[in-house]
Amino acid sequence: MNDNHPADHGPTRALTVADVLALPVLAAGQPRVVTGMTDLDRPVRWVHITELTDPASFLKGGELVLTTGMPLPEDAAGVRRYVDELAGIGAAALVIELVRRYHRPPDALVDACRRRGLPLVTLAKDVNFLEVTQVVHTLLLGNQADAMRRAQRIHEAFTALTLRGAGPEDVVRAAAEMCGRTVVLENLVHQALICEPSGLTVEEALAEWEQRSRATGPGDNAAIRGPEGWLTASVEYQGERWGRVAMLPARTDGPAFGPEDITLLERTAMALTVARLIHPTPWERTAHRNALLDLVEQRHRSAEDARARCAALGLPTDRSHFVAALVELRAEKRGAETESRLLQELRTAGVPALVGELAPDRLGILLALRTSQPWRPIVERLSGTVLGLAPEAVVSVGSEVTDLTDTARSFRAAARVAEATPPGQPLPPDRSFHELSDIGLRRLLYALREDARIQEYTERQLRRLIDHDTQHGTDLLTTLRHYLDAAGNKTTAARRGGLSRETMYQRLRTIERLLARDLESGDQRTELHVALTALDVLRAD
Repeated sequence: MNDNHPADHGPTRALTVADVLALPVLAAGQPRVVTGMTDLDRPVRWVHITELTDPASFLKGGELVLTTGMPLPEDAAGVRRYVDELAGIGAAALVIELVRRYHRPPDALVDACRRRGLPLVTLAKDVNFLEVTQVVHTLLLGNQADAMRRAQRIHEAFTALTLRGAGPEDVVRAAAEMCGRTVVLENLVHQALICEPSGLTVEEALAEWEQRSRATGPGDNAAIRGPEGWLTASVEYQGERWGRVAMLPARTDGPAFGPEDITLLERTAMALTVARLIHPTPWERTAHRNALLDLVEQRHRSAEDARARCAALGLPTDRSHFVAALVELRAEKRGAETESRLLQELRTAGVPALVGELAPDRLGILLALRTSQPWRPIVERLSGTVLGLAPEAVVSVGSEVTDLTDTARSFRAAARVAEATPPGQPLPPDRSFHELSDIGLRRLLYALREDARIQEYTERQLRRLIDHDTQHGTDLLTTLRHYLDAAGNKTTAARRGGLSRETMYQRLRTIERLLARDLESGDQRTELHVALTALDVLRAD
C-alpha cells in the first residue's frame, strides 16, 4: 500500500487541500492552517512551486502553490497584489515555508489571504517540494486514469441499456446502483414518477417532494442546484424539455458530488430521452400503474413510504376516505382511450386519483376524497364515461376506507364484485356500477364456479335426477325448479309448470325417491335450491 495516499480518499472524490496536507510527505513539515480552515475541501488540480513575484501568470486555477516566501514583496500593497492574483486565478491554497526568510507569516499576508478567502498554510520545517509535487501528481494522474475508466464503464453500461430498449425504470435503477445515491425522475409539474432510493428511505427521499422540487431551480445541464444541493439534469422529448432527473445528496456525512456523478447523470438523462422515444406510453400512466400495484399487492416497506410515494405523484394522502374501483373492459380493447378519458373526467371534476392498468383489460382507480365529498356521484360519472366508450365494460366498486394503507382491502372488495359479475349481468336500476351489496347467492356461486367443491356439491345433490331425465326423457329438473321457486307451494308450482296437481304430486314423489330427500324439509329444500342455482351458473358459464 502507498503510505502517501491520503486516508479517506475514495475513488469517486477529487483530491482536496485537506487530502494533500494529510500526506506524510507534507505532514512532515508540520503544516498549520492560518486562514481558510472551512475551505480545505477545495479540489487540487495540480501543485505549483514558485519563487516568482507574479506566479498567477503561470496558473490556470485549482493549483496548490508552494513557496519558501522568498519572492514575497516587502510592502503590504505588494503582498495584497500577490494574494489578489492568486485568488483571482482560483488557486486552491498557498503553502509557505517558515524556514528561510520568515519564521512567522507576515501580518499583511495573513490579512490579505483572509480578506480574499484564500487558504494559507505554513510549514514549520523544511519540506522537499519536488517530492510533494511528485507524490501529488502521481495521485492526480492515477485519479484521472481511474476517472477515465469509470467514465468508460458508465458509457458502456448506458449504451447497453439503450441498445436493448430499456425502460425508464431500468435506467433510473441502473443510475442509482452505479452512484450509490437516490435517483428520482420527475415531470414538469414536479410529480416524482420513479424513485430508486439508495442510502435513503422512500419517505426521506420523497417527503414534501413538490415543495422541495419547486425550490430547486431549473436548468438544462447537469449541475448542483437548490437549497438541498440536488444534482439535476433535464430530460427532453422531441426537442422539448419534458422533465428532469435528480440525484439526491447522501446524508450530511456522505461525500459530495464529483465529476463522475455529473457524467453519470448526463448519461442517465440521455438514456431517458432515448427511452422516452422508444416507449411511447406516457410515463405518468406507468407511474400511476406502479403505484397502484404497490398498494394492491402491499409491496411498500412501510406505511410512510406508501404515503410519500403517492403524495409525490400528486395524490393527497391526508384525505379522510379513499375508494377503489375496477373497470373490466372484457372483450373491448380500448384500455388506453378509456384511461385517458377517465383521467380527463377526474381532472374536470377536481378529484385527485390514481388511474392505471392493473392487468390486461383491467383498469384500477383510487379516489382520494374529502370528508364531506360523497363518492357515489363521482363513480356514477366515471361509469357513464366508461360505458359510453365500452358498453360491455363492468365497473366494480370496493369498500370505503379511511387510510391510504387500507386501500388494498378496498381493491380486494372491488375484485370480488368483478369476479361475481357474469357477462351481461343487468345493472341495478338506480346506478351504472356494481358493488358488494349486489352479490347475492347466484353471483356468489358464479364467483366460485371454478371451485371443485362447488362442482362436486352440485353433482352430488342433483346427479341422479339429471341422469333419470337423460335416460327417460323426463323433465323432473324443471319440476323441481318450479317447486323450489314457489317456496314449496305445490299449487303454484303446478300452475307454473302447466301440470295438474295430481301430476305434480306424482313427480315430486319421484324426485324425493331419486334424491332420497324430504321436500317438506325447509333445510333440504334450501340445499337443493343452492345446488340447482349452482347448476344454472355452471351451465351458463
